[in-house]
Amino acid sequence: MRRQPRQRLQDDMTDPDDIDDLEDDDAAEPADIAVTASSAELLASIEWDDAGGVAASGLTGVDLIVALAKRLPNRPGVYRMFGKDGEVLYVGKARSLKKRVVSYTRLGGHTQRIARMIRDTRQMEFVTTRTETEALLLEANLIKRLRPRFNVLMRDDKSFPYILVSEDHEAPAIMKHRGARSRKGSYFGPFASAGAVGRTINSLQRAFLLRTCTDSVYETRTRPCLLHQIKRCSAPCTGEISIDDYRELVGEAKAFLSGRSSQIKSGMATAMQSASEDLDFERAAIYRDRLAALSHVQAHQGINPAGIEEADVFAIHQEGGLTCIQVFFFRTGQNWGNRAYFPKADPSLEPEAVLGAFLAQFYDDKPAPRLVLLPIAVEDEPLLADALSVRAERRVKIEVPARGLKKELVDHASSNAREALGRRLAETSSQARLLKGVQETFGLARTPRRIEVYDNSHIMGTAAVGAMIVAGPEGFVKNQYRKFNIKGVDITPGDDFAMMQEMLTRRFSRLLKEEAEAPLAESAADDSGDDEEALSEAGLPAWPDLILIDGGKGQVSAVRSILEELGIADRVTMIGVAKGVDRDAGRERFVTAGREPFTLPPRDPVLYFLQRLRDEAHRFAIGTHRARRKKELVKNPLDEVEGIGPSRKRALLHHFGTAKAVSRAGLSDLLAVDGISAAMAKSIYDHFHERG
Repeated sequence: MRRQPRQRLQDDMTDPDDIDDLEDDDAAEPADIAVTASSAELLASIEWDDAGGVAASGLTGVDLIVALAKRLPNRPGVYRMFGKDGEVLYVGKARSLKKRVVSYTRLGGHTQRIARMIRDTRQMEFVTTRTETEALLLEANLIKRLRPRFNVLMRDDKSFPYILVSEDHEAPAIMKHRGARSRKGSYFGPFASAGAVGRTINSLQRAFLLRTCTDSVYETRTRPCLLHQIKRCSAPCTGEISIDDYRELVGEAKAFLSGRSSQIKSGMATAMQSASEDLDFERAAIYRDRLAALSHVQAHQGINPAGIEEADVFAIHQEGGLTCIQVFFFRTGQNWGNRAYFPKADPSLEPEAVLGAFLAQFYDDKPAPRLVLLPIAVEDEPLLADALSVRAERRVKIEVPARGLKKELVDHASSNAREALGRRLAETSSQARLLKGVQETFGLARTPRRIEVYDNSHIMGTAAVGAMIVAGPEGFVKNQYRKFNIKGVDITPGDDFAMMQEMLTRRFSRLLKEEAEAPLAESAADDSGDDEEALSEAGLPAWPDLILIDGGKGQVSAVRSILEELGIADRVTMIGVAKGVDRDAGRERFVTAGREPFTLPPRDPVLYFLQRLRDEAHRFAIGTHRARRKKELVKNPLDEVEGIGPSRKRALLHHFGTAKAVSRAGLSDLLAVDGISAAMAKSIYDHFHERG
């Protein structure tokens, strides 16, 4: 469908100074936008797509926005701005799409960030919503999914761990849970880290003797496990405790996690005293140990404010162009830990704007508590409270306390945010100096922004894996780490050269393929790499500036041949880190093109930095290898039989005892198992006998 341009009327032009008034007046109908001569000539050539965007035109920047604003409604919605190659530049929401988009057409008054965003815009798309609250929720979801360059972005959006007490089994288990709450049970949290959950579960095991095993293990136990022997489990699996008595322990654990800790401790103290008076000192010692375990849990929860049952406490601190947001979690009157976030935000943005954008993304995939405490009022605070209430299906209150206990909690969070940002600034500054030192030591053309380190691990060629770690201006970038299961069938077991060749071939072949499908945008940083701010703004590139190989001339030569074969030898600088004399740390020799192998002074910071990179790659490779080896050791032959799922595998193991016995069974024996049809019995029989 081709849209005809509306007639341009000079007397209906909108003064740029009136845009703010339009934004505040819902009833006002904005006048036609002044169209530049170039955009007026091109309006007739615009083709509109079904999403409300421009399908193809010669318009860019302000001209494009002016043309699009002509047909936008005065309704709430979300808009997306796209750059070249379809890159999403910005996602925003508006109470009136027309008025908000019109505000981008003014000639002045924009920050440098907004001006650059407008200039780079090549396409826009719009989605209308029924309310501004829906627009806010959709905006937060799109920002987290698309990660636009000009939005405030959460860098760490991992889901929080919870404690789950299952309710779909006669003997409920206590376990760590992360992700969707699909299993029936009681969830307690969130906790700031998996470590905090693990420590709490360990203490709760000592206090309430709840099982942590899986249901399948529970069903197959014939005698108590080691946890029962060390007084961590009451062993309901073998009848050491009745199901009714075990459920009483489960109820006590839930009550404790629900905030009724004083009541539970008081009951235990009374029971301990009663056992002592009855001269049943063994039972009294059990209650004593359980009380000590509960005290240990509360000791690790830090401050536990009275009167605050359920709240998240936020604080924000900005310094040196970086932002830190600290979050404390309080549930059932207990402190479940805190976490520091360092969102990506333009340094020109005020704390109110950054914190408001962060909160919308933070609660996009997790339930909000009944109370959210903030150090400052954020933009669209009432709207944000409505959005959180809609998502949580109950009232969520956002409060900026001015005095009292709540203010003390916010101040405590603020001091933690200030200290965390100070540590991050020190680390970033140190990392920048180290990267600059690497550039000078090895004569690189620019400061490396992305360093990739490769290593492999195996035992005589078995369970061979390769590992790649990534480091950048902010340290290790763990979400960029990669594992490689070595698949080459023609590789001699233990041939490190061939393993490294396979790993590098797969890595850079994929990079070349991705580059061919979507050409990389030019970096915003100049080639000199000396501008630290430009480096940070450019982000982490897809291609490495430097790769480190754990090895000497042989490994370097093997890798170089791969890079030359792929035609990228001149795009990537490669350095080999060979172990020193007697394999002593500090005496490593560095192998690189154009110069003889050399060593660095023993106390050189660059040497320590490269050692740390190599050791991290070594740690990651060994951990990956051990995980694969462990998986193969416990691998059940029944897993390889097509059509055998958990239920049939459990039935076979219950009937025969072991997978080896299943492999030796005849057809008639297999048919005697519940749930095994004649066709399935033949499939199982053929599978094991074909292998023989």
